[in-house]
Parts: sequence; C-alpha cells; structure tokens
Amino acid sequence: MKRWIAILAAGLVGSSLTVPAAVADTCRTPWGSTAERAGDLTQAEVVGVRAGAHPCFDRLVVDLAGRVAGARVSYVAQVREDGSGRLVPLRGGARLQVIALAPSRGGRLPMPSVTGLRTFRQVAFAGSFEGQTTLGLGVRARLPFRVLTVGGAAPRLVIDVAHNW
Repeated sequence: MKRWIAILAAGLVGSSLTVPAAVADTCRTPWGSTAERAGDLTQAEVVGVRAGAHPCFDRLVVDLAGRVAGARVSYVAQVREDGSGRLVPLRGGARLQVIALAPSRGGRLPMPSVTGLRTFRQVAFAGSFEGQTTLGLGVRARLPFRVLTVGGAAPRLVIDVAHNW
C-alpha cells in the first residue's frame, strides 16, 4: 500500500510541474518579430536604461529627458557601434538593435544587469552619434516583441520581448 501511495504522489508532483494550456494561453501576444517604429524625432535625451521581468515578457525601458523620442527596433544579424561600425558582441540566440532617436546625455550609459531574466541575455551600449543612441539587446531566441512610447512627466521608450511564441 505504501508503494502505491508513493507512486501516486510522484505522479501528482510530476503533473503539477507542467504548465496547463489555460495558463500558457494567458501569455499569448499579437506581437510579431518584424521591425517596428514608434514615435517621432523630438528634442529628447536618453538618460538611463533599465530592465525588468513580467509574467509573460521581459521589458527594457529607455528613460528620456524632454519629450518622447522615436525609436526603430529590429532583429539584426549583428549589432554595430554607431560611427565606427565595430561589432558589439551579444550573448543569446538573437539580437535586437534598439535605436532611440535621441542622443545620450553625457555619452556612454551604464547598462542594466539582466541576470535571472527569462528572455534577455545582455544589454550593451552601441553608441550615441548624430542624434541617436543605439543599444544591443541579446535575447534567448527570435521572439515576438513590441515597442511603446510613453509620455508624461517621465517619458520613456519601452521594448517588451515575449517569453514564448
């Protein structure tokens, strides 16, 4: 009898580790993986970059001073530094190039740690040149993403990358 209870308990524990279809469906997004543009060219400066995790996606936030800036975000084979064209090595199976149509305040910016995030592998500064700031975002795989601009007292660009397709 003890043996049967142990077998049943093991089966229940094993089944609780799988994600039910209803839960997986809550993270479905209408996002794609093709290039996106957001906002327009404005008088803004990039003042910071931060990253965080949400239940269904990882988020990169580019903080701005001034009005909301535009952005171009796309998957690329390689991210290159603005001006010099030098390769920016990134960890992960895919690379997103994030171009904020705003210069960075004070040149090079500190990049956030993405340790422990499910999708992001690395964020790298790729330069600020001729009124735009480029970041490289190494991600686990080529996953759906979206780009948002948020105005108000704390304007920012938001890039969300889904955990799954």
